[in-house]
Amino acid sequence: MSGRLQLEYFNNNEGSFIQDGAALIYRLYHDIVRIEPWGKNSFRVRASQDKIKDDLPGALISLEERGLSQSDARIEINEVSATIRNGDIEARVSRVHGKLVFWDTKNNRELLGEAQPHMWIYGRHLKTLQGNTFKVEANFKAYDGEKLYGLGQDQHGCLDQKGCVIDLCQRNAHVTIPFLVSNRGYGFLWNNPAIGRVELGVNMTRWVAEQTQQMDANIMGNYVDATGHAPTLPYYASGFWQCRLRYKSQEEVLSVAREYKKRGLPLDIIVIDYFHWPAFGDWKFDPVHFPDPVAMVNELKQMKIELMVSIWPTLQPDSENFEEAERRGLLLRNGRGPAVQHRFYDQPRITEHKYITHYDATNPDGREFIWSRVKKNYNDMGIKIWWLDACEPEVEPVHPEMLRFHIGDGLEVYNISPMLHGMGFYEGMKSAGHEDGDIISLSRSGWAGSQRWGQAIWSGDISSTFESLAAQVRAGLNMGLSGIPWWTTDIGGFVHGNIYEAEFKELIVRWFQYGAFCPLFRLHGFRDPLCEPQNGADNEVWSFGETAFDILSYYLHLRERIRPYVMEQMDKAAKDGTPPMRPVFYDFEDDKKAWDIEDQFLFGPDLLVAPVLEYKARERKVYLPKGARWTNAWTGEIFEGGQTTTVDAPLEQLPLFFRDEAVLPIKV
Repeated sequence: MSGRLQLEYFNNNEGSFIQDGAALIYRLYHDIVRIEPWGKNSFRVRASQDKIKDDLPGALISLEERGLSQSDARIEINEVSATIRNGDIEARVSRVHGKLVFWDTKNNRELLGEAQPHMWIYGRHLKTLQGNTFKVEANFKAYDGEKLYGLGQDQHGCLDQKGCVIDLCQRNAHVTIPFLVSNRGYGFLWNNPAIGRVELGVNMTRWVAEQTQQMDANIMGNYVDATGHAPTLPYYASGFWQCRLRYKSQEEVLSVAREYKKRGLPLDIIVIDYFHWPAFGDWKFDPVHFPDPVAMVNELKQMKIELMVSIWPTLQPDSENFEEAERRGLLLRNGRGPAVQHRFYDQPRITEHKYITHYDATNPDGREFIWSRVKKNYNDMGIKIWWLDACEPEVEPVHPEMLRFHIGDGLEVYNISPMLHGMGFYEGMKSAGHEDGDIISLSRSGWAGSQRWGQAIWSGDISSTFESLAAQVRAGLNMGLSGIPWWTTDIGGFVHGNIYEAEFKELIVRWFQYGAFCPLFRLHGFRDPLCEPQNGADNEVWSFGETAFDILSYYLHLRERIRPYVMEQMDKAAKDGTPPMRPVFYDFEDDKKAWDIEDQFLFGPDLLVAPVLEYKARERKVYLPKGARWTNAWTGEIFEGGQTTTVDAPLEQLPLFFRDEAVLPIKV
C-alpha cells in the first residue's frame, strides 16, 4: 500500500458531531460519546454503542439534587474538531477517531489527553461481551513528573501511586474508591462499580472495567460536590474508642468502662464485636451473655459513653431471619448453586464452621429488612453507632463474577455494595429520627460517595508490625484525598501482636501516638496470646505494662484537650471536603519537595505530625515546608520552612510542629 493510500485508509474514520442542549455528542459507526458539563469546571463523559443510558448505578448526585441546571456550555464545531467549554476547562474532540483532550484554559495547558496504544486502538476501546455489555478500556497519556493520589485504600505503602497497578475490587483492607487526584491539577472519577483495574504506567494510564454497559468518567474540580459532602461528625466520635476482639458479655463491657472512669481516663465509645448474637443474621443480643442490654446501655450513658455494636451483613440457615429473607428474595445470589458465599465460625460452638450468605445490599427491600431488625433489637434500646464489618461483601474465594445482585451481575456492580449498605443504615437512622451530627457507621469498605452516608472507614485486618504502621500513614492520606474524611486504623494493628513482647509494646505506643492525630481515635486488635478461640488477650490502655500505660494515658488526655480543634477540622470537611488529615503538599503545593514527603502529614492547617515508624528509633528527620515558620511543640524551638531537621523522638514524644503563630494544648 502506498504511503498516500495508507494515510487515507487510516484517516477515513471521520465521525459526526451533534449539539444536544449543553452536551456535545460524537458518533462514529456504532460508537457514541456524550460530553456534558457536570458542575463547576467539570465534565461527565459517557461512551457506549448506539445509546447512552441514564439509569445505571454510580456515585454522582444529579444536577437537580445539587440545585444546579446544565451550565451554559460553549460548544464550537468545525470541519476537523469540536470543543465544549465549561468554566476553566475545555474538552477538545477530533473528528477523526474522536480523540479527546482536556484543556486548562486558565493556564493554557493540557490537563489530560487520550492515548493511542496501537495504530488500530484508540483512547476508548469497547469489546462486546454477552448481551449489551462490554469490556471497557480507557487509555490516557502518561506525563513526565506526574504524581497520582487517592484511589481509596491500599496496603502497598505508596502515597504517590504512579507506577502502581490497582485492582478495582473490594477486599478486606483494600477499599476501592475509583477517584484519582493528579498534581497536574485535576481529579478523575471512574464512575463505574464494575470489577476492573487502573494501571498507572510510565507509558500510559489505563482504566479497565471487566463488564459494563458503558464508560462513565468525570474530570472535575470538586469531587465532594459531585458525590456528596460528609455530614457533621458526632461530637462523641471525635473522642476515644475502646475496642478489642472481643468482649464476650455484658459484665465484661461494663467492667472495662467502669475501670476507665475509675482511672480518670477519657472514653467516649466502647465496642461490642461479633458473636454477641445467637446466630449470624439474628441481629440481636444473645440473652445468655447479654441478659439486660437496656440496663447496660443506660449505665454506659450515665458514664457518658456510647455503645457501638458489630453488625455483619450475613445470615446462616440457623438464623431466625434466614427463611424470610430467602423466601422474599433478599439474599445475594450465585450464578449457579445455592446462595452460599463464605464459610466462617459462628455460635454456639465458634470452633466450628458454618456456611453463610450475604443479604443483597443493592436491593432496597433488603436494606429495609436488615434495618428493621437492627432498629428493633439495638436502636430502640438506645444504641446508635454501627460497626458494619465484612461489608465488601466478604466472599471466599473472591470471585465476584459468580454473584448476582439485585441491580446487576457481580462483574458489573460488585464495588458499589458497601456504599449502598452504609446508605441503608444512614437512611434508617434518619427515619428513626436521628439527624446529621448524631449518625455514624464504621465500615470496613466503601465506594465513591460513601462519605455522604456518614460512613467512617477503617483500614481492615492489618498486621501488628512497624511496616504495617508505615503503610497506614500512606493509606490514610490517600483515603482523605479520596473524599473520606472519617478514617481510622486498628491502633496496634489487628493480628500477630503479643502484649507481652517488647517490640509490640513499643509498637502500640508509636501507633497510639499516631492514632491520636487520626480523624478517629480507636484502639482495636485480636491480641496474642489467645485466651480461647475467637477471644484475644486484653487490649485496654493498661494492658501493655506501666511504661506504655503512662504514655498512652498522656495521649488520651492530649486528644481530649485538642477536641475543639478536631471538631473544627471535621466541620470544615463537611462544608468543603477538606480532609482533616492530609499530605503536606495539600497546603504547600508550591513547595516541590513537599510533594515527595510521604511519612508525615498535616492534621488540620496548624499541626505537622511526623510519626515514628521504626522500632527503637529515638529520632527522625522531619521536613518543614517552605512558606511558613515552624515551632517544635515540645521544645519551643523555631525553624524557618524549607528545610529538613533531625528531631529527638524519645519513646514518650511524637514529633509535632506548630505552623506560624498557631498554638495547641499539646503539653499539660
